[in-house]
Amino acid sequence: MKIGVVLFPSKQVQDFANSYRKRYDTKYALISPHVTIKERTEVDEAELPKVLEYLQQIAETTKPIQLKIDGARSFAPTNNVLYLKVLPTRELEALHARLHEGALDQPPKYEFLPHITIGQDLTDAELFDVLERMRMEQVHFEETINRMAVMYELENETWNVYETFRFRG
Repeated sequence: MKIGVVLFPSKQVQDFANSYRKRYDTKYALISPHVTIKERTEVDEAELPKVLEYLQQIAETTKPIQLKIDGARSFAPTNNVLYLKVLPTRELEALHARLHEGALDQPPKYEFLPHITIGQDLTDAELFDVLERMRMEQVHFEETINRMAVMYELENETWNVYETFRFRG
């Protein structure tokens, strides 16, 4: 079973992200706007209860996390992905580290760069155009996230919530 762990921003941030994703994100219909904390990971279904118990322990000791979004950026020229930049914090980095230990022990595939994807598979011209427009918009959001969600991937590549854990630390 393929799972991942994400933080969902508020409806306000999701609506803003979706206003771009509808047009620029080829994976718009597969998952709601989110910040990936633990990327797609294969978990044996027999191990899933242990993984969920571990995630519950993490949630019990994690305080709600401040999410600060500051503008739009791109992974170009490596990848034509457009995203809302989530400012890294000690709390986000600590959560990311803990989700790569214990029952989920596995090194991260990529350096942790928290973000909310709003465009994928863009041409160079599209990417430059949208990024320039967004820079003029002065995109800033700040909010408290009080839960993380375990997602699972279906065969058609859509992602659904399996379980949600409230931060109680």
